[in-house]
Amino acid sequence: MTITGNFADFSLPELLQFLDQGKKTGLLYIEFLPDADKSKKQVYYIWLHQGRVVSAADRLDQQGLTLMIAQRGWISERVISRVTQISSCFINSPLGLCLKSQGLVQPEQLKLLFNSQVLRPVCSLFQVKDALFKFEPTSSLPLGEMTGLSMSATEVILIGLRALRDWTALEEKLPDPTSGLSGLMVKQPKMQLNAQEWQVWEFVNGQVSLQHIANQLTIPIKTVQQIAFRLIVVGLAEEYFMVAATPTFTLEEPLSAATPVVTFPEPVQEFVPATKSIEKPAEKSSVSQSFLKNLVGFLRSKTS
Repeated sequence: MTITGNFADFSLPELLQFLDQGKKTGLLYIEFLPDADKSKKQVYYIWLHQGRVVSAADRLDQQGLTLMIAQRGWISERVISRVTQISSCFINSPLGLCLKSQGLVQPEQLKLLFNSQVLRPVCSLFQVKDALFKFEPTSSLPLGEMTGLSMSATEVILIGLRALRDWTALEEKLPDPTSGLSGLMVKQPKMQLNAQEWQVWEFVNGQVSLQHIANQLTIPIKTVQQIAFRLIVVGLAEEYFMVAATPTFTLEEPLSAATPVVTFPEPVQEFVPATKSIEKPAEKSSVSQSFLKNLVGFLRSKTS
């Protein structure tokens, strides 16, 4: 099913989470007008395989990755072209993995390419408020534009929102300071959270407002709202509207500055071609009822 819309109604983090939870495979097309030149539109393409982001580019000729490698001085475009013509692995395998199998690039170089090709540009798109998008399911993936590494859309969301400095585009999406957070999981999340996210998670009980959480942790309310949004958009919590005065909440033990930072595990995985067995996807996290209700209403308005 083709999905179309605007970031003003359905933000990119929310869209990526929806595609991840649905284990979607296809092409996400994004069109927006840059601030500097309103007369020239820009387009960006993000490819997903079973909910994992496998590639991204601002072109469709499958030459972006080759140019990126050549610009770094690792391999010339002529050599890459020649190798792809004579090697059989390029028939059904990503360009990056084939170059690695030939000893032309190293695993660490592929990780650097994935960060530059996918993470940085996709995360920068979180700052775009007004853009049109269209997702089209397709089984055809651009092997010539793929490093062979991938990352779940949820992990891309977390990394992108943690690094985001300008929240203007997502300002209206932030939960209200008078709201609380209600957890969607009984146990602690398996998702890798950083130290501040864990601290806010300890208050996910539907009884404490975000303002009280900010006061208790002595961090700005905007920071708590942003952390709360991250927990909500990745399906760990939902906004809980307080109907009575928020009780005073006191920790039995004060938080220490020595709270350990939870580091991210190795996030990228090699892409599995269709000819190989595919690992069983990890168990999906619960989706908030309010998120589903808003999504259904959004999709109905687009199909009517």
